[in-house]
Amino acid sequence: MRMVMTARRRRDPLAKQLVDALAERISSGQFKSGDRLPSEQDLIDEFGVSRTVVREAIANLKAVGMVSTRQGLGAFVLRDAAILPFRIEESTLEAVNEAISVLEVRISLESEAAYLAAIRRDDAQLARMREALDTMTAAVEAGEDAIDADLAFHSAIAAATGNKHFLALFSYLGSLLIPRARVRYGHLEGDSRRQYLRRINDEHQTIYSAIERQDPEGARAAIRLHLNGSRDRLRAGGDFKATAATG
Repeated sequence: MRMVMTARRRRDPLAKQLVDALAERISSGQFKSGDRLPSEQDLIDEFGVSRTVVREAIANLKAVGMVSTRQGLGAFVLRDAAILPFRIEESTLEAVNEAISVLEVRISLESEAAYLAAIRRDDAQLARMREALDTMTAAVEAGEDAIDADLAFHSAIAAATGNKHFLALFSYLGSLLIPRARVRYGHLEGDSRRQYLRRINDEHQTIYSAIERQDPEGARAAIRLHLNGSRDRLRAGGDFKATAATG
């Protein structure tokens, strides 16, 4: 029976629709560990897509560890593939609600990271935070943006927890959100723009000061205030492509 993909979410690329359909069959147990997926021609016939779409979908499933491919034999479901790895589709971050949802994960993650960093940080880690903060400050005064320094500041906090998983999770979430959520400053010029960015940097300074004096509760409160403010600015912005900073 031919199953035409456009019956699914029409705004999604065809390859993503096919990935979702096959992943659902794997997670539901319809395709079990070691099973061979239908052939390219069978998938073309069933879903009404091109060979290129099928190959892209299989490549995506392979990239997230759900299937393996064998030359001349096809694609096979991997062991434990039904346990899907944590992954955020970057295309969904164009929607404000989805971006806010991911930011809420950052709020929870970084609040605890700041708490632990205030307890565990050493002088070298504190120096990296200071360096990133100084770079951000210099960029603001020069009328420039400082996305890399912003990311470096938050990464340094995650690293100072002494727990590699905080850093890994932040690196993933932060790299997704920070570049996308910077203000497009068309409506802010000169002193207004600089004043806005100074306020953002003041929030970073408050976080740094709490970590410097090894005040875990203060650090947790400061970073929550900063990221909650980012979330509020994002909500107020409406169109995600023209919203405020999340860093």
